[in-house]
Formats: sequence, structure tokens, C-alpha cells
Amino acid sequence: MLPAEDRAALDRIRLNTAQAAAKALGIPLPADIGAFLDTIHERVTPARLNEFRLAVLDGLLADPGFRPSYFACGRTLVETIVGNELAMQRNIGLSIQLPQDDSSLLPLHSDTWGSECSPFEVVLWIPLVDCTRTKSMFLLPPENDRKWRARVGEFESRGIEDLYKAVEPELTWIDINYGQVMLFTPTLMHGNRVNREPNTRWSFNMRFKGLFTPYANKKLGDYFSPVAIKPASQIGLSFDMPGGSGE
Repeated sequence: MLPAEDRAALDRIRLNTAQAAAKALGIPLPADIGAFLDTIHERVTPARLNEFRLAVLDGLLADPGFRPSYFACGRTLVETIVGNELAMQRNIGLSIQLPQDDSSLLPLHSDTWGSECSPFEVVLWIPLVDCTRTKSMFLLPPENDRKWRARVGEFESRGIEDLYKAVEPELTWIDINYGQVMLFTPTLMHGNRVNREPNTRWSFNMRFKGLFTPYANKKLGDYFSPVAIKPASQIGLSFDMPGGSGE
């Protein structure tokens, strides 16, 4: 967890998100953006939440600067951990978790347990509001994750909730403020619970991976697109062998 590398880029993302939210609600943008986002539950009901979230995403997807700005918030961190030839998630992962709402839960899981995600991916997680306790997310630390991963089969017939209860004492709840970013491996068990705090959580999650590392079902050009590629790789990827008798 580190301060955003490009705070101006992060502030632009938050401003654009708040503008998209205000437009979706048909209201002028309030002066205090942080308070507006924190108290969005006063304007949006759980029944309308998904419709509202999709409207906000439509506004953000119309901005070609979103992905470069997001990458700028944690570029050095991502390059240090992953490398400098990178693929970045094409769509936008946005979580809006209203207080006491059980419709937006992400149960305990590891993204790589199925065939959808590659273990070479990392998640750059960025909150737009201060997130603490149940307003945030939880992670199972690596040493604990290794221990419980070996025992997941014991819970196959008992279900994820029983596994959650077993690992709960060893989970770490992430306390992170607006202005900070976090990078984590989705191979770790993680998730969220009902937000018992008084304010709404807003957070983005975007995946990065080494451009030439193995892909699972989320392929380059479909789920991912290049975001940092060196000239030699560009030449190699576009090179066609000459035709003729050697073919």
C-alpha cells in the first residue's frame, strides 16, 4: 500500500466518477466530492444500485484518459512487481457498496481457483473514499493462504461460508485512505462482507500482468490489451516471415 504516484491523475478519476454519478442522478455536482460519494446511499437504494453503477461506468468508459490515468496512479509499483511490458484489463472494475446492503457481496474466493484467471495477474486496487473495516475488503496473508489452500478440499461439501468461518481469525481487513493505492495477487483468498460502516465504499480494481506471461481464459485482445510494450516487442509481434520456397 503506497500513496498514489500521480495524485493529479487520481483526483481526475474521482472528479470524473463524481460527475458521472451526479449526471446519473440528474443533480448538479456537489461541492464536496468526497462527502457526496461517501453518502451516495442517501440518494441510491439497493434496488437501483446496479443500474446506477452501470450508468457511472458508461460515463467513465466514454473517457479515453481513464486507463492511462489509472495506470499512472501506480505505474512504478506495478512495473516493480510485474515488469515493464504489461497488459492491462480493458474494462473497468467498479465496486459501490452501500451500508447494510447484502446485494453486492463478493464471498471468500481466489480468482485462480477456476480457469478464468491467470496466477500471473495482479490487481491494482484504488479507493475513492477512505475504506476501513467492513467498508473495505479482506485478504488472507500469504503464509495463511498456503496453509488453508491445502485444506480447501475439506470444505467442498460444507460450502464457502464454512471456509470463511474457519479462516476468519486469520484474515486481514485492509484500512486504506483516498490517495493511497494497493497492489495484491488475486491468488490469495479475499472478498468482502456486508458494509456495517455508516458510509458507502467506492473502489476500483484493475488487473495487470506481464505481456508475455501465460493467459487463462481472459485473453489478450479480449479481456486485456497492451499498456506498455517495448519497440523490439512491437517489431517482433508485427514481423512476417518472407514468402517463397522456404515456406
